[in-house]
Amino acid sequence: MAAKDELGALGEGIAVAMLESDGYEILDRNWRCREGEIDVVARDPRADAIAFVEVKTRSGTGFGHPAEAVHATKLARLRRLAARWLAEHPVRAAQVRIDVVAVLRRPGRPALVQHLRAVG
Repeated sequence: MAAKDELGALGEGIAVAMLESDGYEILDRNWRCREGEIDVVARDPRADAIAFVEVKTRSGTGFGHPAEAVHATKLARLRRLAARWLAEHPVRAAQVRIDVVAVLRRPGRPALVQHLRAVG
């Protein structure tokens, strides 16, 4: 596995653990179709919401904060993917939203994790 893939897998694992510890139910991980991939689909029971979660992991801020990688084009793709996932799964909730979990890995120290809700 390439270093970038390993970093991404590590970040997704950290994000899922954080979401679960916050009470989220993980419905799907790494769901793919020909148009792209959704990292995590989770139910937020406190908000009766389905969250489509994009996980961005970086080992430094030389290219900016991890969340900065989720730009308008990426959000538009995530909206299309979310609609497709919902059409294929019998899951319903009062709200549907796109969240970002930004993971900044710091050698020798715990990762910094930031959960941004309803970004798009």
